[in-house]
Amino acid sequence: MRTATPNNIDDYILASPAAVRATLREIRRVIRAAAPEAEEVISYRMPAFRQRGILVYFAAFKSHIGLFPPVRSDAKLAKALAPYAGPKGNLKFPLDRPIPYTLIRRVVRLRVKQDSARPGAKAPKARAVRKRVHRA
Repeated sequence: MRTATPNNIDDYILASPAAVRATLREIRRVIRAAAPEAEEVISYRMPAFRQRGILVYFAAFKSHIGLFPPVRSDAKLAKALAPYAGPKGNLKFPLDRPIPYTLIRRVVRLRVKQDSARPGAKAPKARAVRKRVHRA
């Protein structure tokens, strides 16, 4: 479907079929609202949101939108997501049915909570410009 790696999520959405662009924009908005401190990145040629680590990836496919990684540690949420479970627990939202944005929001909130609780997790650092010291 895509030949070049997009530079950012806007490029990814613009390179997607017109029929899914509004859905991708809404998924992005839902993720951004649930994880306002997360940074938008492209990883594995897919849109992703990163805080301390990757929170979620999402991608458009021929007949569905994929959301990765699998949900763990919340049985109630996993049960609600069961109809969308794909290979290895990743989520597949068929394009011929309404996208469950509320469930996506719940997934992202859980991932933010899990990301913050990771052992050795550090708060995101502001990027600083380092000066090189040349020694003779």
